[in-house]
Amino acid sequence: MSELMLFSGTGNPELTQKIAERLGIHVGNIDIQRFSDGEIHVKVDESVRGDDVFIVQSTPTPVNEHLMELLIMVDAFTRASARRVNVVMPYYCYARQDRKVKPREPVTAKLVANLLTAARASRLLTIDLHSGQIVGFFDIPVDNLYAGPIIADYLRRNLAIDENTVVVSPDVGGVTRARSLAEFLGTPLAIIVKRRPEPNRTEVMELIGDIEGKRAIMIDDMIDTGGSIINGAKALLERGAKEVYAACTHGVLSGGAPDKLIASPIKKVIITDTLPLPVDKRDSKIEVVSVSDLLADAIQRIHEDRSVSQIFDTAWKAQS
Repeated sequence: MSELMLFSGTGNPELTQKIAERLGIHVGNIDIQRFSDGEIHVKVDESVRGDDVFIVQSTPTPVNEHLMELLIMVDAFTRASARRVNVVMPYYCYARQDRKVKPREPVTAKLVANLLTAARASRLLTIDLHSGQIVGFFDIPVDNLYAGPIIADYLRRNLAIDENTVVVSPDVGGVTRARSLAEFLGTPLAIIVKRRPEPNRTEVMELIGDIEGKRAIMIDDMIDTGGSIINGAKALLERGAKEVYAACTHGVLSGGAPDKLIASPIKKVIITDTLPLPVDKRDSKIEVVSVSDLLADAIQRIHEDRSVSQIFDTAWKAQS
């Protein structure tokens, strides 16, 4: 069997290090520099000929810089004769634009898939895609992992989950994700019906389900500006919820989102480390749980050509 080699882009090196420690290997040597005009230069500083290479690169701000860096890294490893070049992209950028809603709009989730395929990536490993249909945009294998069991485990250990707890989907599109968490926790489900008049702005229209006097846990795939989740929390409290917690996989937290969340009536925000949380955005109200063990397990299974879905078979049994 070829050797498993793990490399990191500049998007989330802390997560890569945690994955390497879990796998019991070192992070490979790679030199990533910028020319004076901003062009990216990549040089792999060790042989990868015939090896099974895994590149860990998330896409925090600036998104386009980190995406381009990833594409160049894939090209470098392909030209260095790696046997397989597996892209580990914990947060898949441009996923929100996965369909045409209005005339003359792009489908950028498909464009990014085309770019990765054109760069000759062998496989994509990611977590909680914005919509399942994105898997179908690829002509290479895609493993879409789920952070739900990790978030559920944190909630079980840190909150008193009982008959007065309800899981809430912040929109109709997130019902499947919320239902899964509700099944993990053994709680009922509620749904916020909202409309989005423009990007990064939402309006709550209706609430389906009973939240009167209950602890509400809102679950989403990402929190960007924070506006949607904060408006949802206010609507829940106005309709009788006792307290509100928020959880998501991808803490994009752009602009002043952390300050807005800290000042909001939400008791605590739980995110994962698919994206790095800068020091200046950290606060005791924002709790970070790691997906490193999940990714390390998936990487080991892919390298050994074993089932990845069995990870979740085990997780679901453990939660039941």
